[in-house]
Amino acid sequence: MDMPRCAVLDRRVQGYTDIRREGWVGRLPAAWQPYALLMRADRPIGAWLLFLPGLWGIAMVAPGWGLGLWLTLLFFLGAFIMRGAGCVVNDLWDRDIDARVERTRGRPLASGALRPRQAVVFLAVLCALGLLILLQLNPLAILLGVLSLVPVALYPAAKRVTDYPQLVLGFTFGWGALMGPVAASGTLGLAAVALYAAVILWILGYDTIYAHQDREDDAMVGIRSTALKFGARTRPFLAVCYLGALALLLLAGWLAGLSFWFVPALLPAAALLGFQIIALDIRDPARCLWLFKLNREVGLLVAAAILLGRL
Repeated sequence: MDMPRCAVLDRRVQGYTDIRREGWVGRLPAAWQPYALLMRADRPIGAWLLFLPGLWGIAMVAPGWGLGLWLTLLFFLGAFIMRGAGCVVNDLWDRDIDARVERTRGRPLASGALRPRQAVVFLAVLCALGLLILLQLNPLAILLGVLSLVPVALYPAAKRVTDYPQLVLGFTFGWGALMGPVAASGTLGLAAVALYAAVILWILGYDTIYAHQDREDDAMVGIRSTALKFGARTRPFLAVCYLGALALLLLAGWLAGLSFWFVPALLPAAALLGFQIIALDIRDPARCLWLFKLNREVGLLVAAAILLGRL
C-alpha cells in the first residue's frame, strides 16, 4: 500500500499546509469561503472521526434497524456541525499561535480573513443547529450532549499545560461512544464504558500521528504534544495504544453479547492499525496526514465488525 505521490510541496517556498481551498469549497461565494474553512469543511475527516464512535455505539446496542438508521443520520449531521463548532473554539483560542505555525497560518482567524467577533457569531449559529439535533434524542442522551461541552471547551487549553493533549482529545472526540448507546437504549451500560475507553486509546494513537505534522513548530512556540513527548519512540507508543484499543473493543463486544464472528471480523481493522505503525515516518508530514486519514477506514471496518457480531 503506497502513499500517493502527488503534489509534494517545497516547504521552503510554499510551506506545508493541509488547508484545501480548491474543490467544492472553492466554488462557494467568496464571502462564505472563510467560514467553510473555519469549520474545516474542506477536510471532513475530522467530522468522520467524531461520528464513528457514536456509530459504533449505535450499532452495538440499537434494538432495530429503523431506530439505528435514524440515530445514525442524526449523529452524522451532529458530528459535522459540532466538529465545526469545536474547530471555531480551537481557532479562537489558538489564533495567535496558529499565525506562527507553518501548517496553520492560513486559517481564517490567523490570517485575518475573519475577525473574532464574526467567528463567535458563527459559533452561536452552529451551536443552535447542534442543539436542534440534540433535542431529537432521549433525556439522558441530551444530558450527555450538554456535558460534552466541558471537554470541548477545555481541549484547546490542554496543549499548553500537558504533554498529553491527545488524551484530552480522546475524551472529547470519543464522547459519541457514550452517547450512541444511550441514545439507542436509554441506559449507560458497561459495554458503553469499555467502548469509550477503547475509543480514547484509538484517538490517542491516531492524533499522535497527526501531531507529528507540527512537531518542530510546536516546540518553537511552546505547544506540547505526545508527538514531542515520544518523538522517535512513537512506534512502540502507538503499538500500546492500538493494542489496548483492540483489547477493549473485544471486551466491549463480549459485554454487549456480540457473537464470535465479531472477533475475526475485527481483523481487517487491526491490520490497518498495524500498517500505520509500520509505515509511519515522523519526518514526513504528508505521510503522517495520510496515515491519520486511514482511520476513517479503520472506523468503518470496526462498525462493520460490530454489525456482523449482531447477526
